Amino acid sequence: MPFLLEIRVRPNSSRNKVGGVTGQPPRLIVAVQAPAVDGKANQAVIKQLAQALNLRIRDFTIVYGELGRDKRLLVEGDEKIIGERVEELKGEVPKLL
Repeated sequence: MPFLLEIRVRPNSSRNKVGGVTGQPPRLIVAVQAPAVDGKANQAVIKQLAQALNLRIRDFTIVYGELGRDKRLLVEGDEKIIGERVEELKGEVPKLL
């Protein structure tokens, strides 16, 4: 069964990073160096999430927010393992400023 993941994207960041939370409801922060042009940020986001969650790029599908900063993704894989790793990542303090 797919895992629903809510994220907030920060394009044009100084470095790629997955970690921390923002907003209400709390969303995982995904910072990418790629600009939000021609889907480049979306590709970078999926690549970073795949690395952070130790999954394949094809395991991710954007179901909401293709053109916005707030996105919902369906993630294929073991729900329990993905959920635990996402909670670990949410606890990390972003060092973007």
